[in-house]
Amino acid sequence: NFCILQGDILQVEYTDPADASGDINTVTDSATFDLRNGVLQSDKSVYIIGSDMILTLIEPDFDLDNQGAETYDLDLIEWDSDAATVTMGDKGGNQANFDPEPLNFRETGDSTGIFQVVIEIPQQLGNDKLERGEEIQLEYSDWGPSGSDYVGDEDQDVKLTIFTSNFGATVALDQKVYTWTDKVYITIVAPDHNFDSNLIDDIGNTADDPIKVATRSAKLQQYKLVETGTDTGIFTGEVILTGFTHDADGDPTTGPSGNDVTSQSASGSGPTSGKLPATDNDGLTVSFEFSQDETVVGSALIRWNIGEVQWLEASYPAKGTGVVRIIDPDMNLNPESVDNFNANVWSDSDAGGIDLTVTETNEATGIFEGTVFFTVTDESSGHRLRVAEGDTVTAEYEDNTLPSPYTTADELRITATTLIGTIVPPLERAPAANLRVVDAFGNSLSAVNVDQQVQITADLANGQDKKQVFAYLVQIQDGNGVTVSLAWITGALSAGQSFSPALSWIPTEAGTYTATAFVWESVDNPTALSPPVSTQIIVK
Repeated sequence: NFCILQGDILQVEYTDPADASGDINTVTDSATFDLRNGVLQSDKSVYIIGSDMILTLIEPDFDLDNQGAETYDLDLIEWDSDAATVTMGDKGGNQANFDPEPLNFRETGDSTGIFQVVIEIPQQLGNDKLERGEEIQLEYSDWGPSGSDYVGDEDQDVKLTIFTSNFGATVALDQKVYTWTDKVYITIVAPDHNFDSNLIDDIGNTADDPIKVATRSAKLQQYKLVETGTDTGIFTGEVILTGFTHDADGDPTTGPSGNDVTSQSASGSGPTSGKLPATDNDGLTVSFEFSQDETVVGSALIRWNIGEVQWLEASYPAKGTGVVRIIDPDMNLNPESVDNFNANVWSDSDAGGIDLTVTETNEATGIFEGTVFFTVTDESSGHRLRVAEGDTVTAEYEDNTLPSPYTTADELRITATTLIGTIVPPLERAPAANLRVVDAFGNSLSAVNVDQQVQITADLANGQDKKQVFAYLVQIQDGNGVTVSLAWITGALSAGQSFSPALSWIPTEAGTYTATAFVWESVDNPTALSPPVSTQIIVK
């Protein structure tokens, strides 16, 4: 028996009794025995706790059988971190913690000298949990490093350093300000908690990574959020704010004891079952302890709003329909259904008006609409309202959910109006055109003589479908801008009527004059019904 040592030479000699020339020929070849250094490698340097690591040991000295793939115990590797110092195989009793696949180092092929295993980064070793950002040192002892005379003559520690990940976490809410009965959508980005890239993970429902959702008066502890898909590291959930006992619509006949919202206790464990009471002037906080003694927080305000009332059009035909829109997020009392309530609508023809039911346009929009059917012949009933041409129609909403400095006992009546009939721009109600100078017979004059009586006339037209009173004024100025004449007449134009009023003037001096005509609502109310029009008059 012989012990082969590092540096020994193996020589093979062959004697050919007759080579190509017929002579005896001896040939030799040789190889040197040596030992190689082992190498320990991983597929990454940072790992999420619970994720898989591919551990590779490159050790040609372990390739003892070049006819097949060999296996070696995982106890060859020592794990050293703050949590524990253990060997990783079954002899150390920790193999199950690392869940290896396969159970031992397996050579990647015949005579490769490369051995691999897939292990799981454990969440806990013994009684100690691994922390985010924890340093881990893996060590393999090579008992036959390069330069040794024989295996066991020397040893060399081969080390590999890896870390558990500590990417942190963020909490995001879908709004900065909520109302008292909103649905809150929570998103937490926590890559370190994507433990299994092949499964949908969850967070928040254990003492190790608790999520707390709280208002100032109530809270949900260890609230669970669920990953949006496999391997995303993004976790979502919902909580519904349930308000407090209050008569939101001001109607004592609706809701239990007249209250449209009644107090509830905090309940639910997630991800969508959470119910959390809130007041009209409150705050919401979501906290997530993503690592030991490390917590991230997201927060928002909870406030009531002042409602808004609109008619979708500025005017409606007398036999048409009109739509009232009320915008008040506070009346979205159930974010998972379509809400409704009543508003008051009346006209000049029917001051008593109707109760109009306005219905939410969809779940959780806070926008409510109702349709009014106008009639000029029937009595008001249901959603039908008696009107007449020229009526002003008013929609009124009583807001009982008002922000500070109002109190919960306050109410505010908010109104909006529309007109029945055609709406004409103010300066197109009775527009004046074709201002001219005419004689007593209506013939246009290009020049006027001193002391000649003339008429200053223009064409007016009522572009509305109702009567329009007016004042027609004519101002005449000389070449120096001095007013030498100012006169007016008043009248009325029926719907669609055209008329050409005229005012007389007798010039006393020759010169060039400017005549300007104005059309107002009245002399006492100089609201223009038309832009002013002018013409030049030459007096000889």
